[in-house]
This record gives sequence, C-alpha cells and structure tokens, in this order.
Amino acid sequence: MASAAAVAIGGVPRSAAAQPHAGGTLVYANISGPGTLDPYVSGSLVELEIIHHIYEGLVEMDEHYAWKPMLASKVEASPDAKTFTFTLRKGVKFSNGKEMTSADVLASFQRYQKLSTNASILADADGFDTPDPYTFVVRLKKPNAVFLDILKSPTYPLSIMPAEEKDKPAREADVIGTGPYTLGEWARDSHLVLNRNDGYVADTSAPGPDGFAGRKTAYLDHIRYNFVPEANARVAALQSGDANAASDIPPELSKRFADRKDLSLLKVFPYCQQVFVTNSQNGPTANPLIRQAIAAAVNVDEILDATGQIAQKNASLLYAFSPYYSPEVAKPYYDQHNPAKVKELLAKAGYKGEKIVLQTNSNYAYMRDAILVLNEQLKADGINSAVEVVDWTTNASNMQRGTGNWNVSTTGFCSQPLLGPQQWRVMVYTFPQVKGDAELDAAYTKFLTSPDVQDRKAAWQEIEHRVLDQAYMIKVADLGGLRGYDSKVQDMTAYFFPRYWNVWMK
Repeated sequence: MASAAAVAIGGVPRSAAAQPHAGGTLVYANISGPGTLDPYVSGSLVELEIIHHIYEGLVEMDEHYAWKPMLASKVEASPDAKTFTFTLRKGVKFSNGKEMTSADVLASFQRYQKLSTNASILADADGFDTPDPYTFVVRLKKPNAVFLDILKSPTYPLSIMPAEEKDKPAREADVIGTGPYTLGEWARDSHLVLNRNDGYVADTSAPGPDGFAGRKTAYLDHIRYNFVPEANARVAALQSGDANAASDIPPELSKRFADRKDLSLLKVFPYCQQVFVTNSQNGPTANPLIRQAIAAAVNVDEILDATGQIAQKNASLLYAFSPYYSPEVAKPYYDQHNPAKVKELLAKAGYKGEKIVLQTNSNYAYMRDAILVLNEQLKADGINSAVEVVDWTTNASNMQRGTGNWNVSTTGFCSQPLLGPQQWRVMVYTFPQVKGDAELDAAYTKFLTSPDVQDRKAAWQEIEHRVLDQAYMIKVADLGGLRGYDSKVQDMTAYFFPRYWNVWMK
C-alpha cells in the first residue's frame, strides 16, 4: 500500500551538520487526553498515539502500512494458512526489567481473547503453543489468509504485556510494555508525560525505523502531552513557545504560520475518513428504513463547506491504492441529498416524528460542525432531530460501547481505510452496534478464508454494499491533517500517528 502523502509547509530544514542527540523534553499540545492506556480496549487516536510509544506487538505495520515482524524476529505460516509460528527476539525486556518470553505472549493473547473490544480477531483460534521460551504458535480452526494483516492492527492493538497482567480487568492493567517510552506522570484533566525507556531493546536487525516497526531510538528524555481542546489555544501555545508541537491544526488557522520561519506545518493526506455512524440497536435507528432515510438526506458539499477541512469526496470506505477499492459499489449510497427518497423511506418505516439524537463532542470542531449541518438537513426533510454535545472521551466511549441515548454520531476512521477490509471489520460491527447480521457475517467469512485476492475483493464488495445499504455507516469524505512544529523538533516525518522515537530536539 502507498503511504499517506506528506508535505512540509514553511519552516527551516535541518542543517546538514546537525546530528541527532539525546536529551530534552518535547511539549506536545494535543486535542485531548486518553481515557485509558489499556491497548486491548483502546480505539481513539489520542489513546493510541501514546500507547504505541509504550507497547509493541509481535508484528507491526511498516511505513507503507503492511505487516512486519517487531517483537518476533520471523514469522512462518503453514501452507493451509491455519498455523502461524512466531520466533521471538531474544533479550527483549519490559520496562520493569523482566525479559519477554513466550509465556508473556501466551498470557497476552489469552487476556486479549477475554476482554478486548477486538477479540473477534482470535475467535477462530484453536489453541496456542509455547514449545520453548522463544517460540509461540497460533493454531486456527480454519484458514485465515489475512491473519498477519489483522494482527498488525494499530487500533485495539494486540500488544505484548507481562504475564502478570493476564487476569486484570479491562482498563486496570499496569502500564508496562516493551516500547521506547514508559508512562510517567498522568494528570487526567491536564497532561501526561512519557519518559525514555533506558532499558529499551531495539530491533538491531533493521537499519532504521519503519512505520511502527524497525529500529527505534528514543532520543527525547520526556514527551509531555498537554491536553488543549481548543485549536486557537494549541496554535497560540506553539507560537509562544509553550509547546514544540501541536496536533489538529484547522486549515483556517494555518495562515498564522506564514510569517514564522521558526514554525512548520506538516500535511498528511489521505489521513482519515469521516463517517456518520448510526446506532442500529437504539430507538428509531434500530429500523433500517430510518437509517436509510438519514443517509438519503446527507448533502456532503454542505458539510464540507461548514467544516472547512482539507477534504476530498470519495464514496468508498477505502482509497484508490487499495487492491480492494470498488467505488462503483459505494456510489449509489453517497451524497444523495434526495428529499423525495427520505419521505418515501420514512413513510415505509411508519415514522411518527420520534426524536433522533445526534451526539457529537466539543473537542473536534469538524465533528461538531458536521453534526450541526446534518441536524439542519434532517429537519428540512421532516426528521425530528436534536443535537447533544458531550466531551470527546464520552462521545467515543458511547460509540464503542453503545452506551448513551444516541442515534447518530460522527468520527474519523484513520487506520481502517489505509489498512483495508480486515481492519474495518471490528469498526463495522462495533461502532454501529451491529448484531445478528447473517449476510455481513457470511461476507466477512468469505473474505477471511479466501486465498485468492480476487475472491477477497468480491467478498469486500459484498461487505461494503451491506454496510452502506443498511446505513450502518454513512460516508462523508476523505480528510487530510495538519500538524504544527517549531524548529527545535528534528526529523519529524508524516504518518497518520505522530511518532516521537527517532525525533530529537535541536
């Protein structure tokens, strides 16, 4: 897969004489703080970008979003794609000083099976073997041609923890990983600090960093994440020197960088996809006709005009560089703004004006504005909708758990469209709260068990058709992202997650 395109705007290039060196604290103004640092139940970007500095998996995604060994030195798959043997790197240590062995890997897989939001990726596991301290074997009940692609997932990552964490409930595990940084101070309403892991054991077989894999070097003493929900405040912190980096710079604020030679903008595109998510298990939107009526009311141009994002219209849940990209399947469900169809569907549904709750958050302006516009579009087409604004942590938790009295919300999915159908799987089921959809289940079974890529493409077409036809998700657009940095930050490269290993301070 092609990686996201990156463009540096303004700023001063690093001097050819400058060399990386250890030391310093990078202060990062981020949009929000994490709700949890338990990787097995973490699906939010603000959680995951911290988690991936602390934890690592047997395999990780590389710079082009393909899988690559990380804590494993090699992986062997059986010809029938039912047995996967991982040879572990020797001498890898957790941040508590304990050496990682196959016993820790086994306990991690078992804990993941028990409580992860994404536990379905191991639903077909027939068993695990640990023939010696450095060998771990996964046996599947049936073939899975994309098992390693699934295992590389950066969302709800199957990170390796010490075996002692196995029986701890979700969100209550001690934060102990094998990554280049460790958790320091965490004031949940203010900031979080990561400290360099001086006992980190890098993958010396790799020449350098490669996505979330490769040879990582922790130069920074500390990374301080300040939680700054308001975009103007993040930019102001960068301009004043109170922060060295800032996340999620709205395009309309980018002009503030024009006359500052010491500040740079980094553009990442494609970065995420924005979708509306419908709650298929709550109130009026439990009726697919109501969900389809909501989809028929959406006018994408109005939403993009209001949100002002770096965006591009695209009906598909994937990008054109994906081997599974099939835009013809998605086009009939995209950007419909069809009032007559809305009224027809509402009549068939027997809609009597029941309230449709549109939940959004106060942290991400584009999400809030998109919901406000959708509210007006629905009202114009005869749907009794109302907006509810909560904080992002609550909004994200409600979407993932199905809690809260909401019918429609919106979010940005970042890794899913980049990584492909296997990555979409958990989100397709979890966020809309899909249950008992035999047609969707059968299509995903076909995708996972088909060794031929064309058969998997056909299966993905069935999946995408079902998701959009049932209006579990309603596609809005592909989004780009802007991040800001000052000239002290060196060797920062574009990726959909900010990565601060191999980054240093001048």
